[in-house]
Amino acid sequence: MDRVFSGIQPTGDMHLGNYLGALRNWVRMQTQYECLYCVVDLHAITLWQEPADLSKHILEVTAGLVASGLDPKTNIIFNQSRVSAHAELAWVFNCVARLGWLNRMTQFKDKAGKNRENASVGLYAYPNLMAADILAYKATHVPVGEDQKQHLELARDIAQKFNNDYGVEHFPQPEPVIQGPATRVMSLRDGTKKMSKSDPSEASRITMTDSADDIAQKIRRAKTDMEPLPDSAKGLEARPEAANLIGIYAALSDTSADAVCQKFAGAQFSAFKEALTELAVASLAPIGTKMADLMKNQDYLDEILIDGANRARAIAEPILAETYKIVGLRR
Repeated sequence: MDRVFSGIQPTGDMHLGNYLGALRNWVRMQTQYECLYCVVDLHAITLWQEPADLSKHILEVTAGLVASGLDPKTNIIFNQSRVSAHAELAWVFNCVARLGWLNRMTQFKDKAGKNRENASVGLYAYPNLMAADILAYKATHVPVGEDQKQHLELARDIAQKFNNDYGVEHFPQPEPVIQGPATRVMSLRDGTKKMSKSDPSEASRITMTDSADDIAQKIRRAKTDMEPLPDSAKGLEARPEAANLIGIYAALSDTSADAVCQKFAGAQFSAFKEALTELAVASLAPIGTKMADLMKNQDYLDEILIDGANRARAIAEPILAETYKIVGLRR
């Protein structure tokens, strides 16, 4: 069976973009692949995190994974820092990857901004750790968003260079898995920007813990335009806010943007938003309720992470040991 690895950062409330772009697809994949889903807390600290908040968010993300439908017995669910193979293999990859490769990573430029010289080394080398996350398990498939495709390409380059340098066929070439009509969910306030935990406006995102009233209020206030809905997705060109809301409806209803346009062709957004609100509440409110229940039993969430880490370690340790042997390290 092919092996899937993917991760999610514990850096704030999970939102609709996380659910549609990742979690729902992960749930669908759990019966088709051997799956490892990781709370990537080492990645989180590439930017400053309040320790108490980080510890809480690790459990909240775990609760979100389970509440979304991931079975912790079927899947391996764990937090990254419990499995040292991630950090150990990342150092090997620091010595395989080239500076020129990392210099081309657009996410570092975006996150570091004008303060590039003050950015952490961890933020700069983040893609090497991501490659280690994947290749520590010889994962064959990686569900990623569009913004992570460049990092996955780097993981493939690292795997190929390692194999070439040492004359082995040790690491596979992992394939990206990008699914669904709303893999990139945009801000409710600005359809040109991705929905983000870091946006200062809470109205820009629907979180997985929002109440039904919160969800309804945010959708009703979501930015749109004055034109009625078109009869096909082609009519959404140059209408980013309209395209975003229709994409969300399409994803939640498991249909296409064209089908949504045909259903609501000619309607004003006031009517469409009511339909979207009803659908979003029905889809997300039960997840939020279950998350709240799970957070009342944090010992259970820790048990999931400990069990998952033990199972992940059993896969990663032999692969790391073989990697060290190939490199010539005595362990």
